Parts: sequence; C-alpha cells; structure tokens
Amino acid sequence: MFVDIVKIYIKAGNGGNGAVSFHREKYVNAGGPDGGNGGKGSDIVFVADDNLSTLIDFRYKKKYIAPNGENGGAKRCTGKSAEPTVIRVPRGTLIKDSNTGRILADISGDEPVVVAKGGNGGKGNMNFATPTRQIPRFAKPGYPGEEFDVTLELKLLADVGLVGFPNVGKSTFISVVSAAKPKIANYHFTTITPVLGVVTVGEKSFVMADIPGLIEGASEGVGLGHSFLRHVERCRLIVHVVDVSGIEGRDPKDDFEKINYELRNFSEDIAARPMIVVMNKCDLACAEQIADFRAFIEEKGLPCFECSAATTVGTEKVVEYIAAALDKLPPPVRFEAQPLTPAELSEQELRKKSFTVRKEDGVFIVEAPFIVPILSMVNMDDYESMQYFQRVLRFSGIIDKLEEMGVQEDDTVSIYDFEFRYLK
Repeated sequence: MFVDIVKIYIKAGNGGNGAVSFHREKYVNAGGPDGGNGGKGSDIVFVADDNLSTLIDFRYKKKYIAPNGENGGAKRCTGKSAEPTVIRVPRGTLIKDSNTGRILADISGDEPVVVAKGGNGGKGNMNFATPTRQIPRFAKPGYPGEEFDVTLELKLLADVGLVGFPNVGKSTFISVVSAAKPKIANYHFTTITPVLGVVTVGEKSFVMADIPGLIEGASEGVGLGHSFLRHVERCRLIVHVVDVSGIEGRDPKDDFEKINYELRNFSEDIAARPMIVVMNKCDLACAEQIADFRAFIEEKGLPCFECSAATTVGTEKVVEYIAAALDKLPPPVRFEAQPLTPAELSEQELRKKSFTVRKEDGVFIVEAPFIVPILSMVNMDDYESMQYFQRVLRFSGIIDKLEEMGVQEDDTVSIYDFEFRYLK
C-alpha cells in the first residue's frame, strides 16, 4: 500500500526536576544545599531513510513520546540528559504543523532535523542559596518538551515527472528507459501509485517518476490525480506524454490542454516548470496526425519528440535530450521551514502561562497547567518555599486576577489539590 500523507502526535521529553538536597558528611558542619540540576529531555529528530518509500508505518503507530531527562541528584550531580528520539521517514517528506499548515521541516537532505525540542532541566536547590537564604528547601521542576500534531506529507524526489492522461503509455515509457517494472495493461488506471525509475545515459543518471491518475478535474480532487499531483512539485522537468494516435477516440490536442490546465490549477509554480512533449504511439498514428500535433506544440515553443514506447523507437533520443536539459536546470525544489512570526511567538508564550479563575460556592478555583510541576516541588511547610510559590502566583498574574474578581481576606483559593486562605 502506498501511503503518502499521515497525521501523528509527537511529544519531546520533559526536562528532569532539580533536586532538594543538603550536604551531609562527617566532620563537615553546615554543608549547605547541594541538590543538582535536572537533565535535558529528549529531542524528537527526523532523519531521511532511503530504504523507505512510503509512510505506511505511521498508519499503525501514531504517537511518538520521547523520554524525559533524569532528575538531579545529591552532591551537585546533574541528571543525565535523554538521547534524541530518531524518527525515520522517506526522503522528500515534508513535516507540517497540523493546526496551522506551517512547514516545520523538509527531510530531503542527509542532515537530521530537530522538530520538537526537549525541555531543559530544572535548577536544583544549590542554585538558590544566598547570604540571607542559606537553606532553600525548594527546587525548580524541569521544563516541558514541545508537543503537537504534525502531518507528514511525502513529495517524491524526482528530477523528471511523467504526466498525461491514463493509458497514454507513461508506464511503458518508464519501463523501457529504466529498471522500473510497473504494472502495464491496456486499461485506464493500471498504475495506481507513483513509480520511480533511475535512468542512465552514459555516465549520467537521473530519477524519473510516473505520476498516475491525472484526468480532467484532478486538481479539484477528481479521480486519483489530486492525491498524486503533490509528487510533481519537486520535479525539475515535466515530460508530457500524449497518445498522438487518438486510438481511444480522444483528441491529443484537447488532452494536452486539459492536463496543462490541471497543472496550472493545482500550482502556477508547477505549470511554469520546463516541459517537453513526447508524442507516444507514433507506430499507430498516420503521418498527418503526427505533423499536425507537432505544429500545434511547436507553436507553443515546446520541444516535441516522436516515440513508440512499446517498440522503444525514439526513446533513446528523448532520454538523451532530458539528460542534457537537466544539466542546465537548478536542483530539485526544497521547501524552507516557515518560522513563527513575532505575533505567533508571543501567542505561544502566552498559552504556556495561561490560566483560568472561576468562583464556585464561595471558593476561587484556579486552573493553570504550568503550576502543576511547581506545586510538586514546593515544600508547603517551609517558609522560604512558600515565599517562592507566592512570587510565582504574583508574577504570573494569578494574584491580580483574584483581586480583580473580588477575593477577600480569608477567602478559600483552590489550585488543583492545594487549598489555602487568601491573606492580604
């Protein structure tokens, strides 16, 4: 099964928590705080794998959760950082944010790409000692790793894309000029998945892709074309194969115009790519048909070649021209990652510190996900820990929101499992 688009969930590892610890050693008086920092959480890294040609594996595993960093330890020991979590995908895979459609990475090269960053480790209590606070009984939790839904979209890496109506001979053409062995039969939609073949011309070689399923309305989702037009996007040269014989009762000129319309309708950039036209099935056409169609194509300023893929006549001349033309064309298209705008970055930071406050039965209930790890690290029986927690509530805006909602002295405030009486 050829799968070229899937949606998965990825979660980078959280940073390890900082440790609360005090140095204890014989003959060492008042050793002081020595809690170490937490380790960094695992990054999620995508790598191109040439042994993969489809995204089918991701149909069965849709969640990728990376390990967390280790917690800090006593004696100022920093927790171990987690190794990166590597996800292998076919070369040419685009990774997009499922919610916004923003391109996060194009996995076309050999270099690994970090898509979700692991959280940094929290600070141990050794970092909070001051001349006036010599016994800090709190530490910082690790920071959460990035998490989001991503869409993996495979766009084949091919130098040349064969386009044309079904049954014009694209599969036969690629089978005689390369080692590809697509299914070939005399009916429409014999080829139901893109086929790649490596074509060798002397000491040169290039990759050719047979793009199936293009019919009228393909760019709007009709037939199979909408699913596979994306695979033309990286092609440097488009080879438009036409059945010049009209043996199926279609007009080759009309076929040519319709396919070009679908390419333009899908992407103006694709329509602007260099194109050559291959008149296939010339062995079944008369001289007048060939001459008439050649004049039609040459009026458009496009190179035109006669060929019969079934008998291999003319195929060698076509591939020699393609090899020479590719030398003058830029490399395959690579899509640039789209960074967040300042407004989006600002919104992202606000979401990290978002909270809600509501009043139920005289109790002010605070919901703030970022507070949960802090609560787990604070010692509520320790005065300095409580001071630290109060500062977090103040700087995050929670205290201001409570006062705005009319909180009074001795009112009860509930933050998850922790309840306290408000004091001014």
